[in-house]
Amino acid sequence: MAPTADPPIAGSLDVVWNSGTSRDEPAIQVHAYTENTIILRQSKATSFEAPFLYLLFGEDRALLLDTGATADPATFPLRATVDRLIELWLAARPHDGYELVVAHSHGHGDHVAADGQFADRPATTVVAREADAVRSFFGLTEGQPERTALFDLGGRVLEIIPSPGHHPAAITVYDPSTGILLTGDTVLPGRLLVFDAAAFRATMDRLVGFAARRPVTHVLGCHVEMTRRPGRDFPIGATRQPHERGLAMTPRQLTAVRDAAAAMTGRRGVRRFDDFILYHEPRPWDLRRLLARGRLHRAWARAFHR
Repeated sequence: MAPTADPPIAGSLDVVWNSGTSRDEPAIQVHAYTENTIILRQSKATSFEAPFLYLLFGEDRALLLDTGATADPATFPLRATVDRLIELWLAARPHDGYELVVAHSHGHGDHVAADGQFADRPATTVVAREADAVRSFFGLTEGQPERTALFDLGGRVLEIIPSPGHHPAAITVYDPSTGILLTGDTVLPGRLLVFDAAAFRATMDRLVGFAARRPVTHVLGCHVEMTRRPGRDFPIGATRQPHERGLAMTPRQLTAVRDAAAAMTGRRGVRRFDDFILYHEPRPWDLRRLLARGRLHRAWARAFHR
């Protein structure tokens, strides 16, 4: 079944995201972009990563993309939140045996931590984080990252684009019904960690080409790490981000990331741009300097040497 050719449905990003500046913010902020597209953000009170998660409804099943940075349901009640959202959605659209698929933009710990909350949930499939499992589930072809796959939620067909470079199992999800391109940690307003430079450049070429052939309304990643001042990010580990910039990026900024990565071919290090910072396979002494300044997590530093 081919993706719909209908114009994208206009949704709302008129929302002020909780950014750790209030003691009363909920563990999970919920925003309906449309009635069928829900954006969730984990509170910085439970994890400084404050990742964004996406819940997409189709007629037959829903897709939850990522499960956040905290496993404990007492502090991060993701399943309870998702169950409530599905219950509300189904109240107006009764459907016996409605399914949930839990998948991931990629396999890093701050995107898979709450998988266990869904382990015993009925009519639920949790896709493992490893690249082989992701390829097998979505029908992607190993060694052919240029080939996309279709994933039908029932009246809503998503396109799954292999996107290695930040993580071997990374995918980008395109939703033709809204025109949203969900890019995980590959493209976001913040620190772009490139662990495999050649794969990342190929991914960015692929995404820019894809966006040129499709109506892309928003490019949505999984974190906001930049301030409203061009080129300035919040300190890594910050639990408060007052005056952070918006979540959404554009196809033009997608191209800017592609061009920045291409310009660093054969080079390693860190380059700062208005809307993102490219960590392009930093050298060991760059990593030691960043660690000393508290600008890079030890887990990230280890990842560069995998």
